[in-house]
Amino acid sequence: MMLSIFDSLQRSFRGLNRWVNRTPNRALEQAYDEILKIKAIEDEHFNGQTIAPGIKDYSDSIYQYFRNEVNQHLRVARVRLAEFRASQGFLRLTDPGSLGFEASYGRTEPETSSGMLLEKLRLIDEAIARYDPPSIPRSSSMTVPRTELSPLLSLSTEPGLAKPGTAKPGTAKPGSAQSGATPKPRTRASATTTSFVPRSIFGTFDRLRRDLDPDAEQEVIRDFQVSRAKTALAVRFLLVLVIVPLLTHHLSKTFLVGPIVERLRQDQPTEVVLSSHLEEEALERLGRYREHLEFEALTHQMPPLGAEALEERLEEQAAKIFEEFKARGADSVKNVFADLLAVVALIVILLVSKPEITILKAFMDEVLYGLSDSAKAFIIILFTDIFVGFHSPHGWEVLLEGVARHLGLPESRDFIFLFIATFPVILDTVFKYWIFRYLNRISPSAVSTYRTMNE
Repeated sequence: MMLSIFDSLQRSFRGLNRWVNRTPNRALEQAYDEILKIKAIEDEHFNGQTIAPGIKDYSDSIYQYFRNEVNQHLRVARVRLAEFRASQGFLRLTDPGSLGFEASYGRTEPETSSGMLLEKLRLIDEAIARYDPPSIPRSSSMTVPRTELSPLLSLSTEPGLAKPGTAKPGTAKPGSAQSGATPKPRTRASATTTSFVPRSIFGTFDRLRRDLDPDAEQEVIRDFQVSRAKTALAVRFLLVLVIVPLLTHHLSKTFLVGPIVERLRQDQPTEVVLSSHLEEEALERLGRYREHLEFEALTHQMPPLGAEALEERLEEQAAKIFEEFKARGADSVKNVFADLLAVVALIVILLVSKPEITILKAFMDEVLYGLSDSAKAFIIILFTDIFVGFHSPHGWEVLLEGVARHLGLPESRDFIFLFIATFPVILDTVFKYWIFRYLNRISPSAVSTYRTMNE
């Protein structure tokens, strides 16, 4: 019995010893991951140069947004670098002949490991030196503060799902030209490993330092101004995404596509033929008109019509119906080309507004993931009941019929029923996968509230 207890304590001590020995390498990897994120921002938005005004034609709000992103990554890198130095010093005090890397990872090439260690330290020091406070312009009231006070501006990915150390495909990694042994960025599991010193302690010291800073009030004001500018930019860009396609559709239909189609109709009036579904609807209306005349004659609301008078009435009504449905057919053609131009305008906006898209995504993440658990559950239930609920087929049927009439297509019942039988099922599967894969990790309490409300 005593022997088993001794063995258990010995195994626990060995596990704790391995965890302590890995702390310097883990802290260095996390600091290096933050530098990789800064490098990815520089390569994607600033042509690989240091983030500064004038490199790209960005507005002040966009520039300050990227500076806030970089400042937060630098703050984390400095904390991890301090953790690396402290833990390495602790290991040297306990075992002066060990660095704690080769033993913990079992590497057989200490020279290569030491080279990679020095390369990472060099890249981290260079990145921190490029963004030291003296090099940051502070002449404007909207200048980004030295320390990151607002985590809301760093939501470039979904909260809780950020992938530390993951750069965008195609971006160059720092140090790849100098050394072919540069390691790949750590995975998400490595980034979330518990560090030697609890992160809350560093957060407490950082908060105290900021509160005691004489410039803290000015930095809070500047941070509020940046957050307000970011919100205004996101809302303005969202309105642009909605208004520009609508205006493009209306103006192109009125002043470009419409006159062209009308000119073709006037040049070739005899070649305009109604489509089959419009012809069927026109015949149905003409038949109802004839039955209406017969009904009024039988009920003595009008004098009985002879064969010639009835035929004249039907010819007049047929001509009116033909002109009406011919105009509807021409309007459908106008809608098709106007819709294409509106889609082109939307694509152009998305292609030339990548920084605005990043800010809009961060703003939407902040709004959606900042809701309470009950609000999240309410929104999920509302959307699922509308689009994939028991009464959703009626809404999909009305929507598809409206789209068909807008484009001048026949309202095929078979296609509508097939669409309703497949698409809501796929959408429901996507909703459930999103809840299971992402929301359950980000906000388990919201999932629990959703299940309780749904039951």
